[in-house]
Amino acid sequence: MEHRCKVTVLRKECDERLQEQYLMDPKAGPCPFFDVGQEFVFSWNDGSREDFWHMLGGNFPCAEAWDCISRYVYTALHGGSPMTGWSRDDRQFIACCNDGTRPVIFRIERLDEEESE
Repeated sequence: MEHRCKVTVLRKECDERLQEQYLMDPKAGPCPFFDVGQEFVFSWNDGSREDFWHMLGGNFPCAEAWDCISRYVYTALHGGSPMTGWSRDDRQFIACCNDGTRPVIFRIERLDEEESE
């Protein structure tokens, strides 16, 4: 069985109070890099490299968010379940980036496909 992984942006949060208190730009607002509903599909391409820049041609918009979700994407691409027994469907997991004033919430889904002969 071959596996791909789809990452969907579910929500974008913004804590204006914390932004005003701590950020250089107190009106920074929500994350500018992602849109709700945006989807990214990861696959191994030729199977020779495991870096996301290669998988999406360098088009994943935020390295910090990637750092937070990459372990789950890689687990899915290898056919694993990111958090077995935690989610209702072991092929899905909810995670977010670690921006404390404007986190983005992602759904990470393992897509199972029969191998073609």
